[in-house]
Amino acid sequence: MKDKRHSPLDRALGQLDHLDETNLQILINRLAQERELFEGIFNAVREGIMVVSQYGVIEYANNVGVKMVGFNESDIGSAILWKWIPDLAPVINMDGQEPELESVSVTREIEMNYPEHRFVRVYMAPFDAFDGDGPQFIVILSDITREVASTEEKIESEKASSIFLLAAGVAHELGNPLNSLTIHLQLMQRLLDQVENKEIREKFARSLSICAGEVERQDGIITHFLEAIRPSPPDFQDMDLIEVLESVLQVQGQELSNSKVTVEMEVGDEAPIIAGDMNQMKQLFFNVIKNAHEAMQEGGTLHIETRSDDDHFYVIIADTGAGIEAEDLSHVFQPYYSTKSSGSGLGLMIVNRILRDHGGQVGIDSKPSIGTVISLKFPKKHKRVRLLPQT
Repeated sequence: MKDKRHSPLDRALGQLDHLDETNLQILINRLAQERELFEGIFNAVREGIMVVSQYGVIEYANNVGVKMVGFNESDIGSAILWKWIPDLAPVINMDGQEPELESVSVTREIEMNYPEHRFVRVYMAPFDAFDGDGPQFIVILSDITREVASTEEKIESEKASSIFLLAAGVAHELGNPLNSLTIHLQLMQRLLDQVENKEIREKFARSLSICAGEVERQDGIITHFLEAIRPSPPDFQDMDLIEVLESVLQVQGQELSNSKVTVEMEVGDEAPIIAGDMNQMKQLFFNVIKNAHEAMQEGGTLHIETRSDDDHFYVIIADTGAGIEAEDLSHVFQPYYSTKSSGSGLGLMIVNRILRDHGGQVGIDSKPSIGTVISLKFPKKHKRVRLLPQT
């Protein structure tokens, strides 16, 4: 039999029958103080803490536990743990209507969708019950949503880096034969200049010109592709996002007009002056507007709005295009993922990378047949935080 140490309070409770009214009141006050102390401690921690019976009845829960699971304090004493956290039932091998918990420790990571979507690490361990009605269990819930998101982001970043390296290698290998073609076309042009027959010379000159033009075009595609995917550090300088937007719209304006796309711009009261890389900002807006344009094949409206709060500037770009299905939204920032048959799947991934390098964020909301809204968040100059490079 285990030797249990008793606190002064335990010894006082053992003499309960011998206490007079005054000492009994003192004991009650002391019990109330200790209860208030321990509840204050439990409610101060960030983890959810619960005590459950061997049948899963939640007998105690701190404030974080109540909020995390989503029940009311009035439910304590009657709520069944696995009915509020269904994903926990198979983890701890519950069967039947009134399963009995096993007297073993359990640590699991589960995904909860109520009262809000989050990832939770659950630790459950038995301890001796005070009332002798069987074992009780301490349950500790830790919110690891940020940890999971950070891990997934790191995986996606590593995946993107691998693809960047592969794509850069392929582009380099394509560049070598193009250089060789250029050299040989120049040699052929020199030989052609020696041909005396004017008709033959002009005929072959046209063919050589077409070939040289196509080689130059392909070389330009590779150059722009490498510039797009190569993660070069931003060259920060002060700029007005409205001016950058207007310069991009001026380049794309004729195409938008030809497609019967009307551009609306609503500018906030505060000029969106940020510290950023001019070329990368142009590329960012070009990619977003190009996507919006391609989504409005039958024409539509491109609405651009700027707003601000104490720490950030926001550029909201909304189109009235085809929209994106809900199951595709979570993948649009992945490399080479595209909902268009002719899309490269790099546009929004590059937008995301540029914004991260500038300490900003990109969000997307879309509904099929209604349109898509891209939200670009830029830190103000005094609030700009460079994200640490991912390794």
